[in-house]
Amino acid sequence: MPDTPPLDIDGAPASVKLAVVGAHLAAMPLHWQLTSRNAKLVRRCKTAAAYRLYAMANTTPPKPALIHVGDGGAAIEVEVYALDVAAFGSFVAEVPAPLAIGTVTLDDGEEVKGFVAEPRALDGAADITHLGGWRAYIASL
Repeated sequence: MPDTPPLDIDGAPASVKLAVVGAHLAAMPLHWQLTSRNAKLVRRCKTAAAYRLYAMANTTPPKPALIHVGDGGAAIEVEVYALDVAAFGSFVAEVPAPLAIGTVTLDDGEEVKGFVAEPRALDGAADITHLGGWRAYIASL
């Protein structure tokens, strides 16, 4: 049996960038889940123009679903936070279905981890893409 090669941890990230789109935005109901993990705001920006945003039905607190659609999508407002790797792991462990953490492309082409949604998130959901972001949707209620 061959020897096990040494674990290569060179270049392992100390932190992970996470794009949030809804209830985790600053001053929103779940933002504390970031601040309690010492997440640092990196920037406010938009996604690439390849997403649609939906207000999911029957969620408490209200939450959006960000879906990558490619053509026919729009740029959606997000906040990008940096979390250390352990904090990121504990955060992801709390993300309830049908939400998930995937890869989100930002308007400058950077790819970061971020909230995405499974197809079942669209059951009964309202398409709010035209508003450009969750804050505008909440303000419209």
